Amino acid sequence: MIQAKTDLHRHLDGSLRQATINELAKKFNVIIPTEFTFKPHMTLNTALEFFNTSLLLLQETGELTRVASEICEDAKEGGLERLEIRFGPQLHQQKGLRLEEIIDSVLEGINGRAGLILCGLYGDDPKLLCEFMEIAKTRLGVVALDIAGGPSSNHQFKLEDYKDPYDKAYEYGIHRTVHASEGRGPQEIITAINILRAERLGHATTLLDSKEALDLVLENNITIESCPTSNLQCGVVQSHQTHPLGKWLNLGVSACINTDNTFFSQVTSQEEHEKALSIQGMNPKLLERAIKNGLDSIFTR
Repeated sequence: MIQAKTDLHRHLDGSLRQATINELAKKFNVIIPTEFTFKPHMTLNTALEFFNTSLLLLQETGELTRVASEICEDAKEGGLERLEIRFGPQLHQQKGLRLEEIIDSVLEGINGRAGLILCGLYGDDPKLLCEFMEIAKTRLGVVALDIAGGPSSNHQFKLEDYKDPYDKAYEYGIHRTVHASEGRGPQEIITAINILRAERLGHATTLLDSKEALDLVLENNITIESCPTSNLQCGVVQSHQTHPLGKWLNLGVSACINTDNTFFSQVTSQEEHEKALSIQGMNPKLLERAIKNGLDSIFTR
């Protein structure tokens, strides 16, 4: 049996247990849609809309602590040696919680069992991400900064505008990852590495569309946080079999395998690793390499 070792890309608000969703929906009088899991070939924007509902369940400190703890318990039960949970604290302020309270509630739930990654969203004011870094500076459980979601033509801020908070992360010894080129052009990869000093990239499905991007990833030993099931569901790859993971690994790219959202994608880390063998170009040796890449790419402080 294939044994998954790490999951370095798992979102808090997309990885709740079904039973917890049911309980919290009743507690907070939230209507859960009949179709509440991802399906193949949705658009990324459609997938992101699902979070509007799950976030309604996570607006109090107790629920944030509980869900973070349950995700860690699930990871342990799945045999993972390392888990990293990411979330956007600013999305949990509908009831007036301060960012510090939100982050500390999640860290309390994690209780040293996972690394925590703080996510800004494409379009957020860079000053917000700078605030994240000031909070994270004294909280060693926060291991990295991320930008999640996707860009829009009406956003005031572009990817390169986040240089200041990423420079702060670098200065404070906080690691750096970016959701880049999730079905979009590879320029985001180039910007993330050259301007934001990213060490890892989430998704990066169009990496092979640019020799410059590929060369940068190889030269800087950037790890790609690959999420094949999610990529198919969000419509950024044509099929699971044609996912570029196998090509990446054959070219020497440091790619690892992750769940993205265990509930919305209805997948465990173990299942994601096992399914990866059906991707073109994959074989047991390359799968072992992907597992090692994950272990070698853990963020710690």
